[in-house]
Amino acid sequence: MESVLPGLSQVRNIGIIAHIDAGKTSVTERFLYYSGKTHRIGDIDCGNTIMDYLDEERKRGITITSAAASFEWKVDDSEKCLIHLIDTPGHIDFTAEVERSLRICDGAVVVFSGVEGVEAQSEKVWRQSIRYHLPKIAFVNKLDRTGASFANTLAEIREKFTDVVAIPLQLPVGEESCLAGIIDLITMKQISFRGDDGDILEVTTIDAGCLSAASTARESMIANIAELSNPIAELYLSNQTIPETMLLEELRRLTIAGKVCPVLGGSAKKNIGIQPLLNAVVDFLPSPQDRPPVAAIRPDDEQIVKINLDDPNFYGLAFKIVAGESADLIYVRTYSGRLRINDSLFNPRTREKVKIKRILRLFAKNVEAVDEVGAGDIVGIIGPHQVFTGDTLCAINKPLLLEKIVFPEPVLSLAIEPRSTKDKERLADTLSLLCREDPTLEMSRNETGQLLLAGMGELHLEVNTNRIKQEFKMDVRYGKPRVAFRETILKRASVTGVFSRMMGDKELFAEIDIEFVPEELEAGTVVENHTVSGPQLPHGWITSAENTLSNALKTGGTHGFPLIYVRAVIKALRGQPDKTTEGAVGGAVLSAINQIVLQGTQVLEPLMKLNIIAPESSLGEITGYLQARRAVIHQVSSQIGNEHLVCEVPLAEMFGFSKALPQLSGGRAGFSMEPCGYQPISDSDLQRLVDASVAM
Repeated sequence: MESVLPGLSQVRNIGIIAHIDAGKTSVTERFLYYSGKTHRIGDIDCGNTIMDYLDEERKRGITITSAAASFEWKVDDSEKCLIHLIDTPGHIDFTAEVERSLRICDGAVVVFSGVEGVEAQSEKVWRQSIRYHLPKIAFVNKLDRTGASFANTLAEIREKFTDVVAIPLQLPVGEESCLAGIIDLITMKQISFRGDDGDILEVTTIDAGCLSAASTARESMIANIAELSNPIAELYLSNQTIPETMLLEELRRLTIAGKVCPVLGGSAKKNIGIQPLLNAVVDFLPSPQDRPPVAAIRPDDEQIVKINLDDPNFYGLAFKIVAGESADLIYVRTYSGRLRINDSLFNPRTREKVKIKRILRLFAKNVEAVDEVGAGDIVGIIGPHQVFTGDTLCAINKPLLLEKIVFPEPVLSLAIEPRSTKDKERLADTLSLLCREDPTLEMSRNETGQLLLAGMGELHLEVNTNRIKQEFKMDVRYGKPRVAFRETILKRASVTGVFSRMMGDKELFAEIDIEFVPEELEAGTVVENHTVSGPQLPHGWITSAENTLSNALKTGGTHGFPLIYVRAVIKALRGQPDKTTEGAVGGAVLSAINQIVLQGTQVLEPLMKLNIIAPESSLGEITGYLQARRAVIHQVSSQIGNEHLVCEVPLAEMFGFSKALPQLSGGRAGFSMEPCGYQPISDSDLQRLVDASVAM
């Protein structure tokens, strides 16, 4: 297929984000249908969605892996807009999918349930979008359900998200079972959605019974915009008519600037409000041209530079890998230049060339070949296994490093082994493939050589072990999930690691000075190299030192748990050309690691932020249950007939909580969890938890 390179002003790269079960995938399926990309509306209940295509997704009715789709949408008589859409998971166990998707998007549609309102994971994904400075549109879904309220959800959005001004551009016509359409407050028209699939829009004057509320809402909308827009304020204060084009232009400017979040509503299930939401994506969310230049680092001097869209050199970020046995499908966001079939790119991390054999337009599990792609696009390329999530792919003659994607540490692990010994290597290869796809999965071996798989939660591990059985047709057995403890060093220290040994007739020698600094628990683990590469320091020595140091920190401390919250700085590296090999340098690094570990470490346990919404009558029993499990309660507040409890609790104490909570609340409470770092654990608590896990 010949490639089509649209003008950048007509491109939108958006992510769909929300709490689980808010209706993201239902919204996305209708985007695809109304745009003509599909010929039927996929239904989660029927298990025939386009975007949730994995067997596990269809069986569970949830999104597990982010899926990309490209389609066109035309507003009125305007030029067609090319929309690259990423549908993301809502369950906290799959937060990495949200993280890497938002990293490469230019804007986001945040879906809220009109029944549950702003839920815990809604707040999480909103905070993630703030970190990447993404303009947003809010869509209040499920307004046809019993208990739904557009006004209540809007009030919650305004109360909890004070970084922007949430401005409703629509009002629902009726709510719950009486939902009949929407009122557009910009045009002051009523829109009904006719036909079997809601694909026929009937635009009429506003019903007399709704006119007063609509007029009041429009007045409030314009007043809110006027507080942020001088052109609107001048006309508003002088009681002049405000042109519709000016309203749209100012709303677009304020949305892209991150000052305003337009709020729309409807029901994806009932096919109400989706086409106006698509119009809003085109009208208010930014094109790649509206986003600031992307920051990058020059590898040679670590200076920060900016990449502009018109830079002739190609720069792209690999943000997702679909692993294959012979080659991987690499999802790439392009930031500048042109990419054509048979071009060669450079991976600064591996210092290897990547030959581009195919460029693919993405559509969930399906792909469509194109010949060329430009800046501001999202495509797939077929590439080698050495390209990982977060790698920069760039022009060979001018390498730059784009900002990496940071993922949380795995918090649970389980032992896994094949029932047949002949499948040992195949299982290791399969786990390696899964870890290439998912940066929050980690494979390791314990002291007995048994394979361990670590992930973000029980569901995360369960889904992947099921994939091994169903997708890879391998019969495996696995143990109970165990908490992934970590260790950190106790004090700052500088050590010298020495490797001096006779290997046959050859004497090997290397010496390295490393400073180890304990980091704050909010920081990560960092390896820095302060040596200067020169004739006396071959590149292979330095690479060996950095890689061995990084890997050794993951191997384990005094108690055998990986070391985190450590800054390891290579101060000096000494060797002799005839005696020093890369292996000898690695041996010197391991000597230094052993020395710092012998000085003592502190065991850390993963901590979870727990949000519970429960009736007031059951709050006492729930708090008592949590306090007995070392929870620290930070906040209890009222929330529309319920109590909202926020606390931090060790993950090790949360096994069985999902079954206990319905008993404590009579089935009327809900909760969500997310990792929030690590905390020191006492020897007695550690021993108690280890004993309990052995007994399981």
